[in-house]
Amino acid sequence: MEEYDVIVAGGGIAGSLAAAAAAEKGAKTLILDRNDYSVAGKKTNWGWVCGDAVAKSHLDFVEKEIGIKFGEPELDLKVDGVYAFSPDLEHKFIFDGEGYSLDRPKLAKKLIDFARKKGAEYVSRFEVEGPIIEENKVTGIFGRDEKSQQARIKAKIVIDALGVASTIRRKLPDNSMIEQNISTDDIESTGRYIFRFEAAKDDIRYYDPKNALIHLNQVLAPGGYGWVFPKRNGRMNVGVGVEKKSLEIRNAKLNKKDTLHSLIDGYVGWNPVIAKKELDPADNNGKGYWSVTVRRQFDSLVYPGYMGAGDSMAMPNPISAGGIGPAMVSGVLSGEVAGEAVAEKNVSLDSLWRYNVRYNDLYGAKTAALEAFRVYLQSLNNDLINYGFAHFLTEKEAVDISYGRIPELTLASKFNKVLSGLANINAFRNLLYTVSKMKKLNEHYRNYPKSTGEFGAWKEIAQREMREVKERFKPNPV
Repeated sequence: MEEYDVIVAGGGIAGSLAAAAAAEKGAKTLILDRNDYSVAGKKTNWGWVCGDAVAKSHLDFVEKEIGIKFGEPELDLKVDGVYAFSPDLEHKFIFDGEGYSLDRPKLAKKLIDFARKKGAEYVSRFEVEGPIIEENKVTGIFGRDEKSQQARIKAKIVIDALGVASTIRRKLPDNSMIEQNISTDDIESTGRYIFRFEAAKDDIRYYDPKNALIHLNQVLAPGGYGWVFPKRNGRMNVGVGVEKKSLEIRNAKLNKKDTLHSLIDGYVGWNPVIAKKELDPADNNGKGYWSVTVRRQFDSLVYPGYMGAGDSMAMPNPISAGGIGPAMVSGVLSGEVAGEAVAEKNVSLDSLWRYNVRYNDLYGAKTAALEAFRVYLQSLNNDLINYGFAHFLTEKEAVDISYGRIPELTLASKFNKVLSGLANINAFRNLLYTVSKMKKLNEHYRNYPKSTGEFGAWKEIAQREMREVKERFKPNPV
């Protein structure tokens, strides 16, 4: 049985970058991908289902850390920012800065090729079925090769980049470090089309060739939002994400029987800019559905012999569900730490713990606060969201919250400016409560434990704070 220093399970964005970073550190690295090399990193039979957007800052981080250069064709279209609109389209705020709409199939191929150039071995059409566990430590993986033959491969460290339904994470022993399962309340069902289209008119509230748009609307996309992201050559990525309970409540109150599929078609039909349209046939990637987490990343990303990266660790942004950026950051960091641990001949849990600390410092510290705000937002109907956009927050304060920062100005000073009406007053009071919780969570994550011995007490506080938010706010879309 051949043994490796590092096995990376999954050849997507996080997995490819993890393998490249580990191999660059000198670790004997193996990538296992269930796809054929020609469609490396493909998420599902539907294709590379994604909004295809990433902030420039994340691309810059990857380039600085491991030297990969990005450009055409994987960078499809540069956008100035991401704007979120109120349901009535009367108000908007910038949600994220400069970034790119991506050609995901070409990006996936580029990353796999880069990892191979760095020295990682790549095996395609391998189905990972679970971890090898010896004395409560991950020591490899088992699965089936391209001939459907059972295979077991050993490694000092396994990096799990299999995505939200990871067969490795779900088969770990019961432990206090890594959650095996993710609550359905923390998952959104998403679907999207990539269209070639003609514009019926110009209206940047519905389609902006220079910016990515998010539409908050609890009727069109209960518990989530719709998006319209521009691409090159008369194309767009358009889709919705919905939360299960919110959809059920919305359907019951409105006497509807909508599904994710009908909501996507309804959202496309609602957009007056989209005239003639057809699915983009490139890479058979024009239509697809997938599940995305909208919670903070797991409290720990490591277990003895095991590290997780990207969607397998629930890393997408809790408000936007954007997963490419955190997948890139976590992929690079997990690979670097794995490579360092191998070089130091110390792959203990204490040695791997630095990955938790680095990821928290670079990205993860803000996500608990964002999760709290997401839970609050899902408790508001369209009227309250419209009113909140107009009266509760300045544009700067809204931007601060979207980045997980706490507004510098005191929100309480605005209380007397809130117009009469019990629903509006209660929503504003709940916003004050949410911002106070966000502040507590930010402070708590700034004190993320530097060692395993401090983790248990820290985790208990983090879970209690989030549990209190979820007990206070329940989905109420209409």
